[in-house]
Amino acid sequence: MPFAIYVLGLAVFAQGTSEFMLSGLVPAIAADLGVSVPTVGTLTSAFAVGMIVGAPSVAMLSMRWPQRRALLSFLITFLLAHVVGASTSSFGVLLATRVVAALAMAGFLAVGLATAAGIAGPGAKGKATSVLLSGVTLACVAGVPLGAALGGVWGWRAAFWAVAASSAPAVIAILRAVPPTPVDPDAPTARHELRALRSPQLIITLLLGACVNGATFCSFTYLAPVTTEVTGLSTGWLPGILAVFGIGSFVGVNAGGRLADRRPRQVVTIGGTALLAGWLLFALTAANPFAALALVFVQGVLSFTVGSTLISQVLYQAADAPRLSGGFATAAMNVGAAAGPALGGAVLAAGLSYRSPLLVSAALVAAALVIRGVSRALGGSPGRDRSQPQAAHQPR
Repeated sequence: MPFAIYVLGLAVFAQGTSEFMLSGLVPAIAADLGVSVPTVGTLTSAFAVGMIVGAPSVAMLSMRWPQRRALLSFLITFLLAHVVGASTSSFGVLLATRVVAALAMAGFLAVGLATAAGIAGPGAKGKATSVLLSGVTLACVAGVPLGAALGGVWGWRAAFWAVAASSAPAVIAILRAVPPTPVDPDAPTARHELRALRSPQLIITLLLGACVNGATFCSFTYLAPVTTEVTGLSTGWLPGILAVFGIGSFVGVNAGGRLADRRPRQVVTIGGTALLAGWLLFALTAANPFAALALVFVQGVLSFTVGSTLISQVLYQAADAPRLSGGFATAAMNVGAAAGPALGGAVLAAGLSYRSPLLVSAALVAAALVIRGVSRALGGSPGRDRSQPQAAHQPR
C-alpha cells in the first residue's frame, strides 16, 4: 500500500479515539461543567447524528474541492474543534464542538475512502479500506484507554488536547504524502453520483453494512454488564476485555483487507454465518469466563472482517460515485452504530437479561443474511460488483 494511505489511517486513529473516548470521561465532564451525567451523554448522541447526517452532505458540498484540500480542511476543522472543546467552560459550546468534529470526521472519512481507493488502484479497494479502518480499531485498543488514563490523571480536557495533538502530525503528513491532484472538470457531478447510488444492489449492501455494524455496536456497548453480571468477572477485567475485542477487530480489518478484493461473496456468506453462530453461542455460554473471553476476540475478528468487506464493496459497486460512495458507506455504518445500542437498550429496559443484547446482535446478523438471500434469489448479488475487475476475485 502507498504511504499516503497509512497517513490517512493515522488521521482516522485520532478521529476514532475522539469518537469513543467519552465513555471514560462522562463523570469528570459532568462534575467539571456542572451538568448531569445523562446530559453529558448527549455529547455521544450529537456526535453520532453528526456522523450520519454529515457523511453524505459534507461529502457532497466538498465535491468540487481537490482531494488534498478537502482532507486538510476537514482534519484542521476537527483539530480546532478539539482545541475549543478543551478550552471551554460551557457545556453548550462543548456540545457544538462535538457536532462540528463529527461533521469534519464524516467528511474526512468520505473523502479519505475515495482517496485511498483511488491511490490503491483497481482491485485493491478492500486493502485500502482495511488500512483506514485499522485506525478505528487501533483507537479502540490504544487510543481510548490512553484517553481515559489521561483524563484520570490530568482531567478530561487533557484527553481533548491529546486528540488535537495527535491530529497535527497527520496534517503535516497529508501535505507531504497526498498528491495535490486538481479537480477533474469532467468528474461526475453530485446529481450524476446520486443517480449512480440508486442501484438496488448498492442499497442492499449499505443495508447489510448497517445491520452488521448495528450488531457489533449493540454487543460492544453492553459488553461491560455482560461480563460483570453474566460472566461474573470483576470490573478490573473490563479494560483487558475491551482490549481483546479491539485486538480482534484489528485482526478482522486486516483479514478483510486480504480477502475482500478476491473473495467478497465468500467473506460475506461464510463470515456472516459464522458471525451469527458466534453471537448465539456467546449468549448461551456467557456465564463461562473462558468461552466469553474467546468469543469476545472471535466476534471482534468476524464483525470487522465482514463489515470492512461490505464497505469495500460499496466502493466497488458505486465506481461512478467515487466521492459520495464513501459518504454513504460512512453514514450506513453509523446508522448501525446508533441503532444497535438503542435496540439493545430497549430489550434491557423491557426487563430482559444482560444476555439479550447478544441475541439482538444475532437477530441483526440473521436479518442481514435473510436480506442478502432474498436479494440473490431475486437476481441481485450483494457482496460482488459486476463491474469489479475480475482479477480482484481470483487468487493471485
